[in-house]
Amino acid sequence: MDGVAKIFVAIGLLLGVAIILGVFIAFIVNKFKVKEDERTIKLLQMLPGANCGACGYPGCAGLRDAIIDGKVTKIKTCKVISNENAQKVVDYLNSTKGEDGSTLKVTL
Repeated sequence: MDGVAKIFVAIGLLLGVAIILGVFIAFIVNKFKVKEDERTIKLLQMLPGANCGACGYPGCAGLRDAIIDGKVTKIKTCKVISNENAQKVVDYLNSTKGEDGSTLKVTL
């Protein structure tokens, strides 16, 4: 086997291994995918995004997690949210079911 043929064999082997590993990684990603509660994404969009910490949580994401986990039930725990947006959050969370089929019972 001359030098050029050895290079093509090496490239072919590397390409084959790369394809096998790519398929394996794609399988693992789909098998162990973590499904996120859609309410967490929407709720973070509905919060004011000030990340001020006045609510006692580390930013709006921290407050969102506390609300989704049921640790906080009053939306006005957020000091900077408007009454209009707070009511939208209450309406959304009281009517939207999560992954387990339950809704969150929150108030202003």
